[in-house]
Amino acid sequence: MKNKRIVLLMMGGKGERFGQQLPKQFYSINGMPLYLYILQKYNQMEEIDSIVIVTNPNYYNETIEWNKLVDSDKVSYVLKGGNGRSKDIKDALDVISTFADFEDVILIHDATHPYVDTKGTNEVIEAIEKYGGATLGGKQYDTVYYTENGMLKEVISRDNVVSGASPEGFKFGIIYDVYKNSTLEELNKMTSAGAIALANGIEMAIIPSNILNLKITHPDDMLILENLASNYYFNEQKKMKKH
Repeated sequence: MKNKRIVLLMMGGKGERFGQQLPKQFYSINGMPLYLYILQKYNQMEEIDSIVIVTNPNYYNETIEWNKLVDSDKVSYVLKGGNGRSKDIKDALDVISTFADFEDVILIHDATHPYVDTKGTNEVIEAIEKYGGATLGGKQYDTVYYTENGMLKEVISRDNVVSGASPEGFKFGIIYDVYKNSTLEELNKMTSAGAIALANGIEMAIIPSNILNLKITHPDDMLILENLASNYYFNEQKKMKKH
């Protein structure tokens, strides 16, 4: 029996830096909330068995309704978040523990990363099953500098540098053990999967990705996404009727 592959889609934040009334994960792209593109693509992946969504509590009912716009039969739970990323993940892992085994794969995808690299995700899954932890990383093509106090100190080889991307993941038992046995203060200091791995002696593979590693933080980022959504990130997905 193969291990289950579970996606934890994190979208419980308020998006305060985005500066808009509507949180960025619900921003409409071609008539469909941004997060639905991510959800639909994971739902279409044969390798994914289950999806758990942590959503902004003020949009819980809307999330349930929006999910109906796409074939989202793999969604097992929609949970209310909004308590900070670490607490939201911890609460979600508690729920997932009711149906997940130690060797199952948990993939954490932040909706602020508006893409699904299917090839890279499958490589992440394979690496997790081999090493215990893995994450997708965006390749660097420009010169990378190390600075101190705004001054150049070193040129870093771009071959050895990637930017953190989604998904990141672990064997379920490994990451659940960390969250069960760490305080929220400790977890809040470990702001990425890589930080968690380093702090807990977990082997973590980095899977380089060629996909543009866009993160939606400011309104200008959404303008970039609007121009890339249909012909780059989600070019194979149908445009949905405006909700």
